[in-house]
Formats: sequence, structure tokens, C-alpha cells
Amino acid sequence: QVQLAESGGGLVQPGGSLRLACTASRGINYIYKMGWYRQAPGKQRELVASVTVGDTTSYAESVKGRFTISRDTAKNTVFLQMNSLKPEDTAVYYCHGDDEPYDYWGQGTQVTVSS
Repeated sequence: QVQLAESGGGLVQPGGSLRLACTASRGINYIYKMGWYRQAPGKQRELVASVTVGDTTSYAESVKGRFTISRDTAKNTVFLQMNSLKPEDTAVYYCHGDDEPYDYWGQGTQVTVSS
């Protein structure tokens, strides 16, 4: 079992930046894929970005060029750097670990983009 803990959410103005962090209770090098999902009110949860143990990254079209996912294996932490934030980025952001056949979720952190 792996516990994931997110941090870094908050309120930011449009055009601003935030960096989310997800710290795992054990080595992320043993988890095939780590990712960030988000869920806005009344909408389905969607994949925002992911990174594999081979450092292959993938992004939703809506965040390409603005968000960057990265890993720090020494700290067992995955980051999501979010730049040029828009009001439509407002959501609860969840960290996810894909460790087939298991998967793990964090509790979520709120990101609100508003003036």
C-alpha cells in the first residue's frame, strides 16, 4: 500500500503559476506511472499529466505548453508546475499512482484561478 499526499494548491489570479507536489510513502521508482488528475464541479475527473518510470510524459491537450510534470526520485515526489493558469483550470487536483494491478489516489488539493 502506498499513501500519496498532495500539497501546493491555492488561489491564484489568471495568468499566475502554482506548483503542486505529491509525496509518496515509498519509492516512486517502483510505481510504473505517476499522474495528476483534476475534477471540476459537475465534471468528470480527467487526466492532466503523467510520467512513467522511464520519464515518458503525457499531457492533456488543454494544458500542453503550460503545465510540466516532473519527478524527484530522491524525495519520492512528483511535481506539477502550472503556468499561465486560466479560470477553467479551477478544480480539485489529485495525485495518482498506477502500479498495476494496484492504483493509488491522494486526497486532492484545491486549485482556484480567479481574479
